[in-house]
Amino acid sequence: MSDESDPVAALRDHLAATEERPMEREAGWRLGEAQALAAEIADGEVDDATVVRRAAEIRTLLAEVDGTGDPEADDHVDAARELAARIANRPDGG
Repeated sequence: MSDESDPVAALRDHLAATEERPMEREAGWRLGEAQALAAEIADGEVDDATVVRRAAEIRTLLAEVDGTGDPEADDHVDAARELAARIANRPDGG
C-alpha cells in the first residue's frame, strides 16, 4: 500500500483489509461505515472539500474503535487513523 503517493486510496485499502478479519461486533460496524466513506472518496468523483469532510468523518468513526480483537486488523486501523487525520487536515483533500 502506497500511503505516500495516494493517501486516499491507501486509506480505502487499509479499511478494506479489515473486512475479512475476525473482530468485535461494534468495531466491525464502525469499520464498515468508515470503509463505505473511504470507497466513496477514493473513486475520485467527489470534490476536495468532500474528501476532507469524509476523511474527518472516518477519523471520528475510527476514534471510537478501541480495538478489534485482531492484531492484524488493529494495525490496519492504526494506519487508517493516521491517513484519515492527514487527509482531513489538508486544505486540498489529497
